[in-house]
This record gives sequence, structure tokens and C-alpha cells, in this order.
Amino acid sequence: MIIINIIYCCHFVSILLQYVKFFKLVANMFFQKGSLDDSIKSVKHTYVHGIEEPVHSHQVVQLLHIISGVIRVYTDTNCWVIPPSRGLWIPAGTPHSLIAVGTVEIRTLFIEPLARADLTNVCGIFQVGSLLRELIIAASEFKEEVARGSREERIQELILDELRLLHFTDFNVPMPKDKILLNFCNRVSDRLDHPWELPDAAQLLSVSEKTISRKFHSETGLSFGEWLRRFRILKSMELLASGYTVLDTAIAVGYDSHSSFSTMFKKRVGISPNNFVANKVESTV
Repeated sequence: MIIINIIYCCHFVSILLQYVKFFKLVANMFFQKGSLDDSIKSVKHTYVHGIEEPVHSHQVVQLLHIISGVIRVYTDTNCWVIPPSRGLWIPAGTPHSLIAVGTVEIRTLFIEPLARADLTNVCGIFQVGSLLRELIIAASEFKEEVARGSREERIQELILDELRLLHFTDFNVPMPKDKILLNFCNRVSDRLDHPWELPDAAQLLSVSEKTISRKFHSETGLSFGEWLRRFRILKSMELLASGYTVLDTAIAVGYDSHSSFSTMFKKRVGISPNNFVANKVESTV
């Protein structure tokens, strides 16, 4: 009886801790209603593997810069996977949720939308160059108030100048809105090790290859082949961040050899899978 009571108590404590973790996360989702006192606010944070933030939005721009680990972010129409050395620009008012893959060290910038008149209002992933990376890291150490004319304010102004030069890359997977096509995409994502081809989609959906090709491009802006390549590369980053070996990752996402996967990964991500695992970032800028 005592053992049973102990088990129930442990289970209750576990549930309680999950609720505490959830409400702590909600509390950490800054500026859902309020605005900034300065043009920029920088926050550093660590996510444990598997932690999730529910759908929310901010009244200011959010920039997520990943130091280590991988973050998956969902918006209404896209799935974004952010590896180290990349940043995700999320315009003000954009509903999004996220999940951490591996232990994630992150630096977040919150930016007043009109801090610069020409800041983009489009969501996207970009390469974080060495200058911007060091500026973001430095800003995350600032105290609450930044004095006018100080070094800290000049760093903030330089960050804003650098952000005017963003160049987005294709680290996103657009998801179709059509329910039938979305169900097929979910089926594909559950079996990435299968050698999917356009005829598979046509057969499963009982339409011609021409019809599914046109439908897929209309819904996602991509060919089925390109959509699949993107999904495989983003999933491979998650698996590598979770502790999979390079070979096991290659097999899991549909490649039959270490070398073919490594070639594709280096071409798309800009670093080799081994360097990705070791978190040795080779800039592609």
C-alpha cells in the first residue's frame, strides 16, 4: 500500500511539474500584449529537448537565433526548422508555435516594427553572419535599461542596420491547405525512408501525374520532388540534433549511402553532417 501511494505521489508531482513548466513557458513568451521601451530587447534562453510553446504571437518582431540545437517553428502555412548559425524572422502579429529538438541554446531579439522603416514584414530564415552573431550575443548581456548615447545603444543601432540586409534561404517546407493533399504529405513525412516518386502520389490519390504535379505546385509553390528534398533535409537536422548517427539519419530520410546523404546535406545546409553534429559552423555567407 505504501509503495502504491509513493507511485501515485510521484505521478502527481510529475504532472504538477509539467504544469509549472507550461506556465513558465507562457510567462517567457514576451510582448504578446505590451511594447518595447527601446527599439530592441535581447533575451538568452535554454530549451530542453521536446519542450513546446503553444500557438501565440507578439506585438513586436521576433528574431530567433540558434546557438546550438534545432528549433522547429510552425506558422499557419509553413514548417520552419532552424539549425545553428541561422535565424528566423517572425513579423509582429504572426501566430506561431515551436518545439525544441535536442538541448537548444537560443538568443532572441524582440524588435519594434518601425525601428527601421525598411525592415521586412515577411517570415523567413536567413544565414546569421559573424558580425550579426556577435552583436546579438553581446546584446543578450545588456542590463534592462540602455542609456542614450552609450556603447550598448550603438550596438543596438548597428544590429538594426545589419537586419536591413537580410537574405532569406529555403529552410522551410510549405504545407498544402487542401486536406487530401495534406494527409498525403503527412503520410510521406511518416515514411521518409520510402523512395517516394510522383507516380506514388498519383496512385494513392487516384489522379494523373500531371494533375498531382499541378495541384502540388499550386498549393505549395514547389514541385513534389523539391518539397520532398526540403522535408528530408529538415528532418535530418532534427535527427542529427537528437543524437542519431550520420548513417542512421541518412537511412531514416531515404538515402542509401553515407556519401550521397553527406553531399546533399553539405550542398543544402552549407556544412557537413559531421560538422553539424559537432556544432562547427562553416558560414556560407
